[in-house]
Amino acid sequence: MIQSSLTHRLKDQHRAITPIIIKLNDRQIQHHHIKGKWSIHEHIAHLAKYQPVFIDRIRKILLMDDPEFEAYRAEDDDGFEIYCAFTTYELLKKISSDREVIYNLVTKLSPDKLDRTGIHSKYGKLNILDWTEFFLLHEAHHLFAIFQLTHTLK
Repeated sequence: MIQSSLTHRLKDQHRAITPIIIKLNDRQIQHHHIKGKWSIHEHIAHLAKYQPVFIDRIRKILLMDDPEFEAYRAEDDDGFEIYCAFTTYELLKKISSDREVIYNLVTKLSPDKLDRTGIHSKYGKLNILDWTEFFLLHEAHHLFAIFQLTHTLK
């Protein structure tokens, strides 16, 4: 069974980005506050790029028995640079549309489907609810990083 906390975060957590960055201009969003660390824009690009990866992983878990997945690293994904080339506005639209897919995919699964598992290279065997929690906590980490960068710029 899906906890209401999980469904609420799955539906709305990503919406925190806009209020956090609303007063920033593009230069501030693109700014690398610390050399070698991501800008706010790159954090948002990462969140946008990871959502299709997550959708693919859930679909594989539903189709295969215990598929194995390496830990995702944006630096190893050629598509990450493509996403970085989008405007922040375009990325936010992508996040919203892909989140609707994720929400509908996960929340409409029967209990037996939610119990299906995939194997993460670091965290081991996770069922779909665990994968979803992991996805949301990962996203929250980046939301916090965006918040920190936003307030470091002021």
